[in-house]
Amino acid sequence: MLLDKNGILREDDWRHLADDEPAGASEAVTLSLARWEKERGEWAGRKTRLGLRLPNDLPPAKLDGAMHRFELIMLNFPRFTDGRAYSQARLLRRRLGYQGELRASGDVLRDQLLFMKRCGFDSFEVDGERARRQDWAKAFGEFDLFYQPAEDREPSIMRRRSGAA
Repeated sequence: MLLDKNGILREDDWRHLADDEPAGASEAVTLSLARWEKERGEWAGRKTRLGLRLPNDLPPAKLDGAMHRFELIMLNFPRFTDGRAYSQARLLRRRLGYQGELRASGDVLRDQLLFMKRCGFDSFEVDGERARRQDWAKAFGEFDLFYQPAEDREPSIMRRRSGAA
């Protein structure tokens, strides 16, 4: 189940292909980076929606030339204590100018949703039942003042105090 940055739960309309799995002609699919690199020529001309699953130990700059081809880039949180995907999201948005959908997958926790959104994530793979029961959508509004700047361009407390906001 997906939770978007507006707090709406919905079904995932992307199919996440294994490296040896064929794709249907018209479906939206995500590929592993290994498969994209191996079969790039076959996928480059595809007219349907294409997404990429980027490992969290890879610098996003490696995608610079092909980044525009992906409508969705999924960044993985293998454990909630592993925050490398936060940095990847900021780099993709700020330095590389990625405008497509960024999705957090893996060990996504309610307490981290707002921070993920502030780093540039648009959607989050979550357990739908748990998200409903714990009202995960409210996590996006639990704080409205921030000390640090982020990709959401919310003015920091310091900027507000100085009147520059």
